[in-house]
Amino acid sequence: MIKHIFSDMDGTLLQGNCKISENNVRIIKESQIPFTLVSARSPMEMTETIDKLALTEPQIAFNGGLIFQKTHQGIKILQEDAIETTEVIQVLDEVKKDFPEVSYSLYDLEHWYVEKMDRGIKYEQELGGQTPQRTDFVSLLKQSTTKIYKIMLISFSEEEMKTLVEKMGNLNRGDLSVNQSSENYLEITSQLAQKSRGVRYIQNLESLNTEDMAAFGDGYNDLSMLKMVGTPIVMDNALPGVKNHAKYVTKDNDHDGVAFGIEKYLKTPY
Repeated sequence: MIKHIFSDMDGTLLQGNCKISENNVRIIKESQIPFTLVSARSPMEMTETIDKLALTEPQIAFNGGLIFQKTHQGIKILQEDAIETTEVIQVLDEVKKDFPEVSYSLYDLEHWYVEKMDRGIKYEQELGGQTPQRTDFVSLLKQSTTKIYKIMLISFSEEEMKTLVEKMGNLNRGDLSVNQSSENYLEITSQLAQKSRGVRYIQNLESLNTEDMAAFGDGYNDLSMLKMVGTPIVMDNALPGVKNHAKYVTKDNDHDGVAFGIEKYLKTPY
């Protein structure tokens, strides 16, 4: 019997328009199985979906860099792992020097920071519905209170993205986690920020066995989560190779693959 479901958001729970379908909402609620979003997104980008699903369980943001609960008083942080400021500066220097066409931005708990409005930033703004805060990164990173949880890089060139992944991977000396979450997005977090770490936190909190847990995902950053659970379910639209880690393959994200997976593979009396 499945006692907890974990789900990625973009490319998985959300449709191509970055919205959750009413059918997904209905089936998740009817299942009465505790449900945790496990996303590269920030808490502010997860709020709409949390509210629609009426989730009270701990949620996982920034690929595991932040575990939190949304309460009436705001965001309650349960566990956090920010990126060292020196690492943020090094990544930005490399991107600006070698990849001038790549869009770059930073996230703290409540803000999405950009230095300029370019094609990638406008694309993300249209998809996510968030408004970036334009700021000088040098000044931002000099502030002792600044905590950066994610660096987001966007490229619309397949060849450039491949090179970018290699470059950022070589830059990583064990302090960073570099994940390509979709065709155009590369997200960098603390090395401690792993989706599996967030799953483990909730597993320990609720005394769950591996077979008690199921997870839905579509990207490379979902692999550590999928390996943690007894029932890994992968979307039909998954990136190449991800389906190799599935117990089941469900429909794609534009055809309510999460709802279909719950109904077909997980639904049992609860």
